[in-house]
Amino acid sequence: MEGNYSKNKFFLVLALLNMAATLVKGQGTRVGFYSTSCPLVESIVSSTVQSHLQSDPSLGPAILRMHFHDCFVHGCDASILINGPDTEKTAPPNLGVRGYEVIDDAKAQVEATCPGVVSCADILALAARDAVFLAKGQKWDVPTGRRDGKVSLASDADNLPAFTDSIEELKRKFAAFGLNARDLVTLVKAHTIGTTACEFFSYRLFNFSATGNGAYPSINPDFVFQLRTLCPSNGDGTRRRGILASDQMLWTDGCTRSIVESYLGVRGLPSLKFNVQFGKSMVKMSNIEVKTGTNGEIRKICSAINEV
Repeated sequence: MEGNYSKNKFFLVLALLNMAATLVKGQGTRVGFYSTSCPLVESIVSSTVQSHLQSDPSLGPAILRMHFHDCFVHGCDASILINGPDTEKTAPPNLGVRGYEVIDDAKAQVEATCPGVVSCADILALAARDAVFLAKGQKWDVPTGRRDGKVSLASDADNLPAFTDSIEELKRKFAAFGLNARDLVTLVKAHTIGTTACEFFSYRLFNFSATGNGAYPSINPDFVFQLRTLCPSNGDGTRRRGILASDQMLWTDGCTRSIVESYLGVRGLPSLKFNVQFGKSMVKMSNIEVKTGTNGEIRKICSAINEV
């Protein structure tokens, strides 16, 4: 009898240790966090995102970008959503971020059903997943339970990963949040469902004097012609088409190139299920420095901190 008790006690302790490890890894978030407090939240967010994307499909990658920019500043706490003269929204890297109206709409509908329960940070994480799925990507389970941050400063967005960063700088910025080279390649591949402005890459098409055509030698000459047609040297730099230098560098670095090739299935390397890995990397990113428990708040509206 005592032997069985000891054995059961051992398995109970082991189970508790495993649970604790899971909570530490996910920092307190879990799938189904709102299963009893707001069971319709995921369907509400999904239908809201779908409605907006039917009117403007380009909002899909915009929401995904918004989630990325939010998580890399103060963690995934919806601080990018806060309005104000010196908030993250006003920082140069975030001036092109859009889609806020989708999150505001989803929040209003969730509040009408479950007032004061669901955070804006969770709504943004769910909306990013739904945006990928509606772009014919694979759906993944989103752990929820985040709370909203109370700080949003433009100066804190200065260290966001940038398209001009070297590959080593990108690796360093991702590693600072527990994301490895595979996560870097996987998450950057999200650019394939979006667009960018000519102003962010046209310098690679005209200003490199060491080549006969003035373009960076890493770009295929046939592709240079195509890009110059889309983005002439004296054209409108805000047209959202093109390719970024940070994407190209993934191919020139030995470490990241092997990962890119594994997704392409070239050179006999094993082909990976990119969609599955993308979901895993998104879950890792969406758990960056999340606020849970009594830390942070549940905002009434996403664009403003609650009044005391």
